Amino acid sequence: MDHERVAASLAELGNSHRLSVFRFLVKAGYGGASVGEIQKALGIPASTLSHHLARMAKVGLIRQEKHSRTIVCIPEYQHLENVIDFLREECCEGIAPNPTAKAQ
Repeated sequence: MDHERVAASLAELGNSHRLSVFRFLVKAGYGGASVGEIQKALGIPASTLSHHLARMAKVGLIRQEKHSRTIVCIPEYQHLENVIDFLREECCEGIAPNPTAKAQ
């Protein structure tokens, strides 16, 4: 995953409402939740929620599927894993080993 895509994803999650929505969807699981369920649970006005969902979909954090007249939002777990992997990929590479640590 490239630097710009990770930055865009993190920027979207940096908004309190979008972070709440994403956490709600992660709790909902692989089946996601309808826009109405999200709105009811989080109390976000419909037009505001629509804006937040569109931004999250644009960067790949969620996908939206239309089921008849209902829009279901599904978290993109692989995208989340890719963001986390990007953040961890160079973990501790520039740090010298702790000389006082006991060998395992």
